[in-house]
Amino acid sequence: MAALASLGVVAATGTAAATVSGDGGNRIGVLTGGGDAYVKEGGLSAGWIHELAGVRQVALSGDRIGVLTNSGDAYVKEGGLSAGWVHELAGVKQIALSGNRIGVLTNSGNAYVKEGGLSAGWVQQEAGVKELELSGNRIGIVKQSGEALVKEGGLSAGWVSELNNVIGLDLSGLRIGVLTAGGDAYVKEGGLSAGWIHELANVKQLELSGNRIGVVTGGGDAYVKEGGLSAGWVHELAGVTQIALSGNRIGVLTGGGDAYVKEGGLSAGWIHELGGVTELALS
Repeated sequence: MAALASLGVVAATGTAAATVSGDGGNRIGVLTGGGDAYVKEGGLSAGWIHELAGVRQVALSGDRIGVLTNSGDAYVKEGGLSAGWVHELAGVKQIALSGNRIGVLTNSGNAYVKEGGLSAGWVQQEAGVKELELSGNRIGIVKQSGEALVKEGGLSAGWVSELNNVIGLDLSGLRIGVLTAGGDAYVKEGGLSAGWIHELANVKQLELSGNRIGVVTGGGDAYVKEGGLSAGWVHELAGVTQIALSGNRIGVLTGGGDAYVKEGGLSAGWIHELGGVTELALS
């Protein structure tokens, strides 16, 4: 199985990659060990549709699906699961989707975002970037230096510095989450200059969706909280390498490559989705 840093999760010992959480859609995506991307739509027991082979990242948002191939080509489709692919850019190491925005991070560390149709023009956001995140009208980056910055509004809006010594960033609505190099997870809510709330220590992945916050600890325990930033944690599962959130869904990937998703409350039962999985994404 690939290392955590290549699975679209935030690892305290590696470089962060794209978020794998959504904001209330009904799609589930997986990437298998052989590099095959599958997506399902509807209920947790719906059938899988094979999307593409030779894939190393899958991203979901609304009715859009994005993939990054092993050769570094970013593709996005819009509409049904069997819609045709549109080639977005070559030389890419991360893709991000949110609403009608598409973001890519190139191998040279340049972050670009487009807004509108799949063939819209790119707007360069920043150079020297190691992670790019999108949510609504917010764009977030982590610089190679470890500085996290977020902008709000148009693609040419100005950046606000959020925190230094950051290895992972996640955005959802009015919430911003960061994971520091020391494994501390912080979340803020409201404006870009709001104060931080320390959520948990010894964290290796942080994910946000709506009013839920999810973490995977250094020991492989997945926890989720719902409500305010100081709400209590609910233990979801042990032996976890990745967590994903979307609306009232929670997904986890175990160390053995099994993907599970639950729907409803934090203590709902798990549904086994697929084995041999290296990445899980929700929309």
